[in-house]
Amino acid sequence: MQQMNNLKAILHSKRANIYYLEMCRVMQKDGRVVYLSEERKEFRYWNIPIANTNCLLLGTGTSITQAAMRMLSQAGVLVGFCGGGGTPLFSGTEVEWLMPQSEYRPTRFVQKWLSFWFDDSKRLEAAKIFQESRVLFIKKVWSKEREFVNEGLEVGEIDEILENYKRACKGANETVKLLQLEADLTKRLYRYVAERTGQSGFSRDRDAADGANRFLNHGNYLAYGLGATALWALGISHAFAVMHGKTRRGALVFDVADLIKDAIVLPWAFVGARNELDEQSFRAQILQSFISYKAMDRMIETIEDVIDTLGVAP
Repeated sequence: MQQMNNLKAILHSKRANIYYLEMCRVMQKDGRVVYLSEERKEFRYWNIPIANTNCLLLGTGTSITQAAMRMLSQAGVLVGFCGGGGTPLFSGTEVEWLMPQSEYRPTRFVQKWLSFWFDDSKRLEAAKIFQESRVLFIKKVWSKEREFVNEGLEVGEIDEILENYKRACKGANETVKLLQLEADLTKRLYRYVAERTGQSGFSRDRDAADGANRFLNHGNYLAYGLGATALWALGISHAFAVMHGKTRRGALVFDVADLIKDAIVLPWAFVGARNELDEQSFRAQILQSFISYKAMDRMIETIEDVIDTLGVAP
């Protein structure tokens, strides 16, 4: 038990790793979680530092033992099964997250969340707080990321779009209106970044094979992994969404992931496509950006801001 307690010393918001594995077997060996791969007819073991890992994505040709799942669960690592390259693009299925089981997660966050969630007006207010945080994060990342500036992405050029979006969100009187505004904002950002990166005429299609669409799928699912982890760490069920619908599976995960997708995933998808990055290089860049701009901290801080503003202590 002491070993498992030590593994939890690193907060989820400070962990550095999301792993994607394929064509291997994940198992427990000598008190560690490792994966076994075959290279030139030689079997080799590689260690997975579970204490510093948020998510483990298992792609094509993978298997995992019960003993490994037990250790991953005790360390609070989310495990997801997915298609090739880290997305469900080729398999035609959704990523399925396996949540670690723990009776010792905090309860105060979900209790405060539920104290306002059944009130439609307060749930709408929470969604508005999320959208304001989203806009501020776009401005922060786009103004600091040198690669975006080199590609001609200037936050000043979209400032009016973002400010108009904030004002419109404040005046929205129902969630459907917020969803419409969000869809329009994303289309405008797609158009702007596509033009600046020489990919005019881009159309969002999750089944398309072009680089930008593939990278958007890939990066979005990595963001969903962080969102699921943030909610799990705070003890809040993904069922209690504020924007994407009360009946949609995993809806709050999508709400939380949206806090960082437009700031990080969207521009990098187009930049990566322009520079003809492969899937592995793109994934490495996205994960590094998550760390550099403290994406999970942003998620957790926004959730706590909503709770502090709207929640009532039991």
